[in-house]
Amino acid sequence: MALVVVVGGAWFGYRQLAQPGCSGQVELTVAVAPEIAPAVQAAAGRWAAGGPAAGGACVTVEVSAQEPVEVAAAVAGGHGVTLPGVGQASGTAITPDVWVPDSSTWLVRIRNSGATAFAPTNGASIARSPVVVAMPEPVAARLGWPQQKLTWADLLRQMNTDTKLRTGIVEPTRDAAGLAGLLALSAAAGASGGDSQQAKTAALRALATGRSALRQDLLARFPRSSDPAALAAALGAAALSEEDVIAYNRTEPPVPLAALYLEPAPMPLDYPYAVLPGIEPAKATAAEALFGALTAPTFRDGLVGQALRGPDGIGGAGFQPPAGAPAGSVTPSGNGGRAAGGPDPSAVDAAVSGWSIATQPGRMLCVIDVSGSMKQPVPTAGNATRAQVTVAAALRGMDLVDDSWAVGLWTFSTEMVGRRDYRELLPIGPLSTQRSQLKAALGGIRPTPDGDTGLYDTVLAAYRRVQGDWEPGRVNSLVLFTDGKNEDADGISQRELLAELARIADPERPVQVVIIGIGGDVSRTELEAITKVTGGGVFVTEDPNRIGEIFLRAVALRPNAPR
Repeated sequence: MALVVVVGGAWFGYRQLAQPGCSGQVELTVAVAPEIAPAVQAAAGRWAAGGPAAGGACVTVEVSAQEPVEVAAAVAGGHGVTLPGVGQASGTAITPDVWVPDSSTWLVRIRNSGATAFAPTNGASIARSPVVVAMPEPVAARLGWPQQKLTWADLLRQMNTDTKLRTGIVEPTRDAAGLAGLLALSAAAGASGGDSQQAKTAALRALATGRSALRQDLLARFPRSSDPAALAAALGAAALSEEDVIAYNRTEPPVPLAALYLEPAPMPLDYPYAVLPGIEPAKATAAEALFGALTAPTFRDGLVGQALRGPDGIGGAGFQPPAGAPAGSVTPSGNGGRAAGGPDPSAVDAAVSGWSIATQPGRMLCVIDVSGSMKQPVPTAGNATRAQVTVAAALRGMDLVDDSWAVGLWTFSTEMVGRRDYRELLPIGPLSTQRSQLKAALGGIRPTPDGDTGLYDTVLAAYRRVQGDWEPGRVNSLVLFTDGKNEDADGISQRELLAELARIADPERPVQVVIIGIGGDVSRTELEAITKVTGGGVFVTEDPNRIGEIFLRAVALRPNAPR
C-alpha cells in the first residue's frame, strides 16, 4: 500500500511538473464511430499523457464510442431539424464537442435538412474504409471473383434478373455504407439507358425486401453452412464496408465473405473529424491539437487492428486487405454520388428521399393549386407552365410509389364547385387499382383563367378528409402545391383555420401536412403557421423547375407510421 501511495504521488507530481503552468480545466468530449473508437482512444490517451493545455487550462479528453445515427439525431435535434428515416434522438445520445462519424454524408444530411447554422470546422478524414459488396465466397466465385472485375451495372442486372440472388442492405437512412451502396446503384440505374427510373425503382424494392435495421442483424443472415440449400436460402449480397468484411472473417465463420470492389468505386467511409459549432475557443484549440495526434504516422498503424486504412486509402504496417482488393490506394476519383471535395448533397438528398418513398407504406391526398397564376411560364423548364411542371413532378413521384400506397387527388382555386374552393378528381384509394386513373387525372389538370387561391378552406377540408379515413400502419399525409397566398375573401380566416386545426388534431391519428410553395408570391410564414399546428413541413422554391426534387424531399419528410 505504501508503494502504491509513493508511485501514485510521484505520477501526480510528474503530471503537475510536466504540464505547463495552467489554471482551470478544459474537458473535451469526442464521440466516434464504434469501429474506430479503440484507435482514437489509444491515440488520445497518449496525447493526454503529455499534459496538453489550451487557453491556459489543462485539457482532459473523454472519447466515447457512439453510433453515428444516434449522434446525428441528437445534433440535428439541437438545430431544430429531423433527418428522414432517423427520427428523434434517444435518451442516451449526446452532442459532443468533436464528432468522428463513419461518413461525411451525416454532415451533409444535417446541413441539407435545413440546419443552416450547422457549420462544423475541420472535417478532414482521419481514416478510410472502402464500401464493397459482401458476398459469400462460393456465390462470389460463380461471378468470377477474385479475378474478374465487376461493375455496379453488372450487379444491377443480376438483381433485376437473377431470382436466386438474395440481396440485402442496412437501412440506408441510418447506415452510411448502405447509403453509399444505394448511391452507387442509383447512379448505375441512371446510366443504364431505357427506363432508368423503372430499373432504379425495381432495385430499391428488391433491396427493401432484404433490409435490416442493424448491421449485426444483416451480417447474421449470411450463410452458416456451405451446404447448397443453406447458400440458396441465405443472404447473397449486401453493401458493407471493407472493415465489416475483415472483422466478420476474423471470427472464422463457416462461410467467409468475399469483398467485391465494384466499379465505379463508390463513396467510402471517410471518418471526418468534425469540430461542432458553438464550442468555446479553448475547446476549439484543444480539438485542433488532438487532431494533430490523430494524423501522426503512428495513428495509421494503430488503425490496422481495427481493419481500417489511413485517410489516403493506404493501410498501415501489416494491413492485409481482402482478396481482390485493388493495389495501393482505394480512394475514388469522383463518381457513384461523390463529387470533388466530398459527397454530392443533391445526390445524397435524392437517394434518401427516393428510398423513403419507395419503401415506406403511405396514404396521401395530393392537392394541386389551379389558380390563374399557375399558368405562368417557367423559363428554366422550356416555358412550360407552373401547372405543367407541378404535374410532371407528381407523375415522377408516383412512379416511385408502389402499389401498397393509397393516393387521392384534388385541385383547388376559388369557387370550383359552386362556392366550394376545391374539386375531388380521385378519392384516396389503393394504387393497385387506380394508378392509371390517377395518371389520367393528373394529365388532365388545367389552371382556371380567373381563379384565385382558396387556400384556407381547402387545407381544412383536405385535412378533415385524410383524418376521417385515417388508417393505422401507414403514414397519413396531405401534400399541397401552391404558388400564392390565401385570396378567398369569402372563406375562413387564418385565425379560424389554425384554431380549428388545433381543435381537431388528434395525436393518436396524426396527419402529416406538407406544403410546397412555388415562386416568389408564396408566404412561407403563412404556410409554416399551418404546419406548426399539424406537423409536417414547408418547402418553398423560387424556381418551379426544382419542384421535382423538392416533391421527393417533401414526401420523404414523414414520421414513422403509428402502430
